[in-house]
Amino acid sequence: MPRVVSDGGESIDTDVASRTSSHRRVDSVQHGHGYEVGVPPKKSLFAEFSDAVKETFFADDPLRQYKDLPRSKKIWLGLQQVFPVLGWGRNYSLGKFKGDLIAGLTIASLCIPQDIGYSKLANLPPQVGLYSSFVPPLIYAAMGSSRDIAIGPVAVVSLLLGTLLQNEIDPNTHPLEYRRLAFTATFFAGITQAALGFFRLGFIIEFLSHAAIVGFMAGAAITIALQQLKGFLGIAHFTKKSDIVSVMESVWGNVHHGWNWQTILIGASFLAFLLVAKYIGKKNKKLFWVSAIAPLISVIISTFFVYITRADKHGVSIVKNIKKGINPPSASLIYFSGPYLGTGFRIGAVAGMVGLTEAIAIGRTFAALKDYQIDGNKEMVALGTMNIVGSMTSCYVATGSFSRSAVNYMAGCETAVSNVVMSIVVMLTLLLITPLFKYTPNAILSSIIISAVLGLIDYKSAYLIWKVDKLDFVACLGAFIGVIFSSVEYGLLIAVAISFAKILLQVTRPRTALLGNLPRTTIYRNVEQYPDATKVPGVLIVRVDSAIYFTNSNYVKERILRWLRDEEEQPQDQKLSKVEFLIVELSPVIDIDTSGIHALEELLKALEKRKIQLVLANPGPVVIQKLRSAKFTDLIGEDKIFLTVGDAVKKCAPKVVGNV
Repeated sequence: MPRVVSDGGESIDTDVASRTSSHRRVDSVQHGHGYEVGVPPKKSLFAEFSDAVKETFFADDPLRQYKDLPRSKKIWLGLQQVFPVLGWGRNYSLGKFKGDLIAGLTIASLCIPQDIGYSKLANLPPQVGLYSSFVPPLIYAAMGSSRDIAIGPVAVVSLLLGTLLQNEIDPNTHPLEYRRLAFTATFFAGITQAALGFFRLGFIIEFLSHAAIVGFMAGAAITIALQQLKGFLGIAHFTKKSDIVSVMESVWGNVHHGWNWQTILIGASFLAFLLVAKYIGKKNKKLFWVSAIAPLISVIISTFFVYITRADKHGVSIVKNIKKGINPPSASLIYFSGPYLGTGFRIGAVAGMVGLTEAIAIGRTFAALKDYQIDGNKEMVALGTMNIVGSMTSCYVATGSFSRSAVNYMAGCETAVSNVVMSIVVMLTLLLITPLFKYTPNAILSSIIISAVLGLIDYKSAYLIWKVDKLDFVACLGAFIGVIFSSVEYGLLIAVAISFAKILLQVTRPRTALLGNLPRTTIYRNVEQYPDATKVPGVLIVRVDSAIYFTNSNYVKERILRWLRDEEEQPQDQKLSKVEFLIVELSPVIDIDTSGIHALEELLKALEKRKIQLVLANPGPVVIQKLRSAKFTDLIGEDKIFLTVGDAVKKCAPKVVGNV
């Protein structure tokens, strides 16, 4: 291999330098002896496979903490991994309980009216929404790693479930079968979530980009708000479709005979109250409790008003009976066979993935605010377990709620005990006071849902996405349009498709850059980013900014040749001397496969026909090892591989370097 001098003005890849032979000392640079491009020792097939598996599935090295511990400690530590409550519970104190008690009571006042409303989104009885804020939070408190997340039904998942389930079974004509399918979907949502966590496949949810999620959530928020016009306007016969065109046709088709002015008055009055309360809580963080208890106050006042005026006799739709008592078992209702088994799995898998994405994002957000970390795979197992148990106790899919988690955080929660407090309050509500909700108007539930989902429209993030990355904005806009003009499931499908399309585009069409020399240095940078960078006479320097695989190898070869062709076709007055050397900077190329090596071989042949020499600069350890294994280094010549671009230019154009 060539011995080259590393220029003082260009940074040296420490990874490459550290792999050089032990007899080369640091002071050899000072004496001009230099470094070679290092080649790491070749690993066995088993070692390579083991490293790949470890980096893919065990990047956090979860077994590290078990080293050098006695067996009893390992067992206890293993139990803590499954049940984090065994760890933080030992240090729990009365001071922490005070914070959790206040937070739990606060989020309970918010969740009770929301749960009743969200269950209607899912076309389920109102008590099922309350059931879902009783059992799942208890399971999560024992198994979850987030201190701030508040568990329960959420608007987007409720709408998604309601839309997908009613496509299979009519909830009005076959309510029992509908509930059975809902519990089946919840069971498989839990299985999906737990399996992803157990097999450490959490990285799959990362394929749904932030931009796509922003667009999907905004579209879902508008769809949910439009769905609430049925209760808000007092319309008896409303479309079952969720797209904006069908909803608006249904709204305006009932304008003369279907709207109820008493219902509109109640809904509009309390919606204004809820929005004002939310504004106060947003402006003054100390008054967060105002927006938190506003929904419950609205329910109490509106229920009392309807009861004393008997507005239900004048066309105001009310909740009617909410079944009293805690969750009945429902394991026998789950479809473990028959035609609805596959349907339940499909709906559950989709709902589980959406719920998982939302919960993990919420958990990470609040963990960052309090400077602690959550384990994504543990969270998936915890969320999955609670939904599996929930499906057997008459619950539907529960996940982390952003609005409730924000209130939980601002109320001063210390641990997941706030979820336990909320669960106990919901249990007492189910046991004692559900009959009091009989006269609650549906309009107030619609108002609560509308005020809650407006926070899902993150226009600031959408504008930032537009400013930063137009392709990301296409994903955002595609998901948004798909949800509001088609359906939630199609919007989700579009979001995933555009996210994958972006990945494929970036993989198949990687960036390349033409490099030039920064004046009075030996540093070579992108000429578009640094207009002062000058081209080296007789030398064309190209950098490839991606791994070279079968998906992009031909494009990389063609793009490099196009750079060369563009250089040769420049007008005579702008053209430097004829190109004799093509230097390919390989620093960003982290890997290369056989197709990539074949493309380099074809590039070498094309250059030889033009009487241009191919030179490689700074190939990484994986790349240089594969090039040597394929004998490409023999083909190109060991003296054509350099540690830095500066070293390569010094060899190819010594007069230019001498003038620097």
